[in-house]
Amino acid sequence: MIRILVLTTFCSLTFAGAYAQWQGKFEQLGQTLPTPNEYRTGSGSPGPEYWQQQADYIINAELNDDTQSITGSETVTYHNNSPEVLTYLWLQLDQNLFDSDSNTGKTRTTSIQDSITTKEIAGNLDLYDFDGGYKIKSVTDASGNGLNHFINATMMRIDLPKQMNPGDNFTFKIDWAFNINDRMSEGGRSGYEYFPEDKNYLYTVAQWFPRMCVYDDIEGWQNKQFLGRSEFATVFGNYKVKITVPADHIMAATGVLQNAKAVLTPDQFSRYEKAKTSFDAPVIIATQQEAVQREKSKSKEKKTWEFHAENVRDFAFATSRKFIWDAQAVKIGNNTPLAMSFYPKEGNPLWEKESTKAVKNTITTYSKYTIDYPYPVAISVHTASIGMEYPMICFNFGRPNKDGTFSDNTKWGMIGVIVHEVGHNFFPMIINNDERESTWMDEGINSFVQYLTQVENYPDMPKRRGHAEGIVPYMKGDKTTMRPLMTGGEQVVQIGNEQYGKAATALNILRETVMGPELFDKAFKEYAQRWAFKHPKPSDFFRTLEDASAVDLDWYWRGWFYTTDHVDLSVDKVRWFKMREENANLENKNKNVKSGAITAGSNANGNSSNFDNGPEPFSVIPTDSRLYGEFLSRIDDKAVADRMKGKNFYEVTLSNRGGLVMPVIIEWTYKDGSKEIERLPAEIWRTNEQVISKVFVKDKEVSNIVVDPMKETADTDTGNNAFPKVDQPSKFDKFRNK
Repeated sequence: MIRILVLTTFCSLTFAGAYAQWQGKFEQLGQTLPTPNEYRTGSGSPGPEYWQQQADYIINAELNDDTQSITGSETVTYHNNSPEVLTYLWLQLDQNLFDSDSNTGKTRTTSIQDSITTKEIAGNLDLYDFDGGYKIKSVTDASGNGLNHFINATMMRIDLPKQMNPGDNFTFKIDWAFNINDRMSEGGRSGYEYFPEDKNYLYTVAQWFPRMCVYDDIEGWQNKQFLGRSEFATVFGNYKVKITVPADHIMAATGVLQNAKAVLTPDQFSRYEKAKTSFDAPVIIATQQEAVQREKSKSKEKKTWEFHAENVRDFAFATSRKFIWDAQAVKIGNNTPLAMSFYPKEGNPLWEKESTKAVKNTITTYSKYTIDYPYPVAISVHTASIGMEYPMICFNFGRPNKDGTFSDNTKWGMIGVIVHEVGHNFFPMIINNDERESTWMDEGINSFVQYLTQVENYPDMPKRRGHAEGIVPYMKGDKTTMRPLMTGGEQVVQIGNEQYGKAATALNILRETVMGPELFDKAFKEYAQRWAFKHPKPSDFFRTLEDASAVDLDWYWRGWFYTTDHVDLSVDKVRWFKMREENANLENKNKNVKSGAITAGSNANGNSSNFDNGPEPFSVIPTDSRLYGEFLSRIDDKAVADRMKGKNFYEVTLSNRGGLVMPVIIEWTYKDGSKEIERLPAEIWRTNEQVISKVFVKDKEVSNIVVDPMKETADTDTGNNAFPKVDQPSKFDKFRNK
């Protein structure tokens, strides 16, 4: 209270007229977010009438290893849990991305360079002779009657023979086929890799059957066309899948293998059963020696693998005669999932050493921050130059040299991609956001928890995304290529820097600097628990974190997610004051004097670049009785003055040059060599978003100050963070890197 009565008046006189144009950075998001209702509440939780659709699949398919093609038949039962009447259904036909008439190629911008590789120009100009896309053979109801349907690029609409009322189910069947793309030439999120040395194929197959689009309370049908970048919105359901492949193949897939005895050798089956109770180390189920023999056999016989999966939003598989397979049981709460890896010999020794360990570390650490991993398996599959995720299974790069040696970059890159892709089991495979509309909700949130996982399990691993300092080069870059995080993925130019890196960093700064780990972790876990196996939107995330923490974060969401502003706080001026000694004998008299009078010394303009000129003196005078209003009691003027005697007053002026308001973190270094960290909430900017000043009272004399000393806020210019100014900002790195 003493500081308010004396120093507030002091500051207001010193900085009168410093206000700039108001930009509303602390205004509530209000109507920017969807209006809460009975489906999604203002607290960010699912409402009492929340609903979501369900789609159950029975799929029978065969992969032809001679023609690299798949033929399949699926029976879909669609459950209308919405309160609305439906007259048609929409399905995704992702394989049509590879159709010769695909909009992906038509909308790709290209140019000719002075020199360009054959691979680049063939890919950019679609010069490969590949017959891609679905061949839809039939679409019928459960009785075999044809259904009216039409295909629009990567979407197919099925007209219902009669309307689906709320609570109705409808079963239909689709027969289809497609040629599998070579990822080396055509690219893609799935496909095959060819090994010319032994003339074998490794298939990682996803987006391989017509899948139901999401129908929800916000978008209706999410039938935005697939152009290749923005990923998927898919529906939870149950799967029963049978896939026929050459008899010497080993297969990994979403779900639980139902006929292990029929497709594995007795030795492999015994090892498979042993792995279910091996918690200390992986068990190799299909060995490298067995894989090498299978590479040579190229069996023409067939086997059918059967998998069942419950409450998943998609299904993918990988198959090859080249696969080595290992597995380890993991204890997570009441669950004991199997962490598994499938890899060709070209992945060893690195994959045998690190992959399953990384799977285990990932599902264990993610479970701590979200929910206990609920699925029975978590699988990492190795193939070249990819990182892609599906429920319970992901496809990952990281290949040693031919002689088995590998660099640290290869090892850390492989571990990093495994952690990231296995982590996607949580975001978005369980906490199931719409990837096509809100890419940051899976890529960014997942990259953030990936960062936490790597910090906890791999302390020596270089950190790529998540730490504040790492995003600085992007944040200080060209604004013309930047987009706010709330931009749809197809419109983003720098998708890795933004939807992955910036989002992950925003959440890490929110955790470490704005909210604190304990409070953030409680709120983040609340979000995960509320929206597990549901379809959250950005507003649900924003509202839940505020609801569960009692922290108003609208300013943070507005700045980090809705703008391309960056952080650049500047220490513009520091003035050092001391009270005149004669004021120490101030008597407690109610003199009729002008309130708040200040007497400054020779350096009153505050232009000094250091503290060499010493403190500026100021006078404190008794409070005018008129300022007490109706109060009859009075302040003890002498007691106030006595408390100020010998104190050092530092008036610090900061400007916000980057536009992004953030907490102010000041490191004070005193003349005796001691240090102190002082933290001010971001709300200090709430009445002036461009320039603020604040007076600090210190017992000891200050030699210098540094703003953001540990580089916590992604400040893009640390050269203006210190006082006194220095020619080489790196002089203060020893303070920032503590």
